[in-house]
Amino acid sequence: MQPERHRPGTGFTALHLVQPVDGGVARVVLDLVAAQVAAGVRAVVGCPAEGPLAAAAARRGAEVHVWRATRAPGPALPREIADAARLVRLVRPDLVHAHSAKAGLAGRLAVRGRVPTVFQPHAWSFEAVGGVTARLAGRWERWAVRWTDRIVCVSDAERRTGERAGIEAVWSVVRNGVEVDRFGDRGDFGGAAGTRRADGRARADARAALPLLAGRPPVLPDVPDAPVVVCVGRLCRQKGQDILLRAWPSVVRRFPGARLVLVGDGPDAGALRAAAPPSVLFAGAVPDTAPWYRAADLVVLPSRWEGMAVAPLEAMASGRAVVLSDVDGARESLPPGREALCLAPPEDPAALAAAINTLLDDGPLREAIGRQGHQHVLDTHDVRQTARAIADVYRAVAAVPRPERREPIPQ
Repeated sequence: MQPERHRPGTGFTALHLVQPVDGGVARVVLDLVAAQVAAGVRAVVGCPAEGPLAAAAARRGAEVHVWRATRAPGPALPREIADAARLVRLVRPDLVHAHSAKAGLAGRLAVRGRVPTVFQPHAWSFEAVGGVTARLAGRWERWAVRWTDRIVCVSDAERRTGERAGIEAVWSVVRNGVEVDRFGDRGDFGGAAGTRRADGRARADARAALPLLAGRPPVLPDVPDAPVVVCVGRLCRQKGQDILLRAWPSVVRRFPGARLVLVGDGPDAGALRAAAPPSVLFAGAVPDTAPWYRAADLVVLPSRWEGMAVAPLEAMASGRAVVLSDVDGARESLPPGREALCLAPPEDPAALAAAINTLLDDGPLREAIGRQGHQHVLDTHDVRQTARAIADVYRAVAAVPRPERREPIPQ
């Protein structure tokens, strides 16, 4: 006999298995569980205790359990699988939603199709590595489809990457969303000259409120209105801050006194600090990114790979123009018609610098793109739309009859 399961919103229990616990994945999970709790879903988060996710999810009303898991695969995998299986037995979810590669690996090996399972890669693991490791990661994803009721991609480009890798899944594309009310009001970006002046004052006020930007290092030239470029993201190879540092000298030559702020922390922090000139400032990990977007003239994210990055959506919600590397999800995140100005080829510092300089050189154009981006995010990337789309996925998955004979969940 099949176990009784609930429909989403009627006592439904969703177990979110999550690793990593910071950055864009964590922000997506937090927004999603907050919406699910508000809709009456029992949202349960299983994640490592380290990092900000566990406490933040609890504050949003989620039930939180510790799942001991490292970010990278390694010898701890059997324990991580067993721990995931323990969580499933404890929580008895109607559906397991595994976020990112490690949770997708351990979670699907733990559940093995016994519980409806949704996997959301948040960028494919085989893009992060090369050689034999990439081939093994791709082979695993093709194999694991047998234990996956639905793969949720955050962009059509991410789905196409999976299809090109031979992953024969049932797909849903649910684009990332952000809390638009956190980052800017509709009235802030109307387009009149007075509004632009008000936005300039808001930018100046934001800088004055951030100690890192309130003063100016004495080694930098004192140039009035010198631009501030902001990059928000984990300091790691994926996000490409090293590429931005190689592009930065060309920007400073064109705009003496310009400052670049790297917001975030991560494994590459030491190497980036060692390579950075005095005009590059490090904010570290921050509890709220919104003030940094408000302080920026331009927001840049030169990622090597993505599914669809969250930071550019937050920046556009704040009314800021963005320059992105042309990786999965970047084109789909931009307002229509802005690809030529706002995209640069991946791992091309010269092209990245040229795109940054073009937008820094034309304030009215930059502001127009910022207003257009703000409206685009309001229309297509509101997190409430994302939560409704995920609820539709859950309903579709939960409605499929489950075979009674499935592999047992490991004890």
